[in-house]
Amino acid sequence: MPDPFYLISKWWKHLLAIVLLSLTIAGVTYNLQRKKYMSVSTALPANSFLADKGKIFNENIQALYSALGTSDELDMIAGTGQLDTVYLAVTDEFNLFDHYKVSEQGDEARIKAAYLLKKNSRVIKSEYGALKVKVWDTDKDLAPQLANSIMNKIQQIHIDLQNANNQSMLTTLKSGKRKLQTQLDSLPNLATNEMSRKNLENQLERYETMIGQYQLILDSKTLSLLIVEPARKSPWPDRPRLWTVLLATGVISLLFGLLVALLLEKKKTVVEYS
Repeated sequence: MPDPFYLISKWWKHLLAIVLLSLTIAGVTYNLQRKKYMSVSTALPANSFLADKGKIFNENIQALYSALGTSDELDMIAGTGQLDTVYLAVTDEFNLFDHYKVSEQGDEARIKAAYLLKKNSRVIKSEYGALKVKVWDTDKDLAPQLANSIMNKIQQIHIDLQNANNQSMLTTLKSGKRKLQTQLDSLPNLATNEMSRKNLENQLERYETMIGQYQLILDSKTLSLLIVEPARKSPWPDRPRLWTVLLATGVISLLFGLLVALLLEKKKTVVEYS
């Protein structure tokens, strides 16, 4: 087998021509491709106990919990970022079927656009324990809007999940209050009923206090994510990367040129010995 250095020294002009031709083609192809800009939104998980009534209204318990959530909570939130619901909602918000120039019509266009958005997005847990939403798009102004919107949709899903139990309890309390009020209103105004009336009034007062507390929790809309850094517009494209493309093209074309030179040398050797 011929020495590679021998091949290079003998065929360097041909190898150089192959590499330069390949780099030129790669450069032209790169310029013809539509560039994609990446925008990243970063958030940390909020402690789910922040939506718990006992923590909010008990000062002794408040000091026991951090404002930041656990790694398990972040895993659950990151898993939500894979739901089609998130991408369908963002697609509707930005009319992405027009942006992606989807040829399908109706609901098929919506599903196809959501698929393309999901394909150009990543919802991941970083090595530092943060949630990152990455979006690549040909429109550098739209990319950060999409990333922030995906983050907000994930946030809203978990806010709704956190508040579902509180909303159910609030509904139960209001129903119980109405029953107590009905009993109180139907109680005859007799001296013998004063004790019963007082008990019902005390129960109503406790119900009203708890209703006010649960209503306050729901109105506060406790966040599930704490946004550390919203997505911003990128000044340069992230895909494709020019130097990566050129380096890979140069290496592959050089190897291809050496292979061709090796075959030519073998052919020449066979001809000489025949």
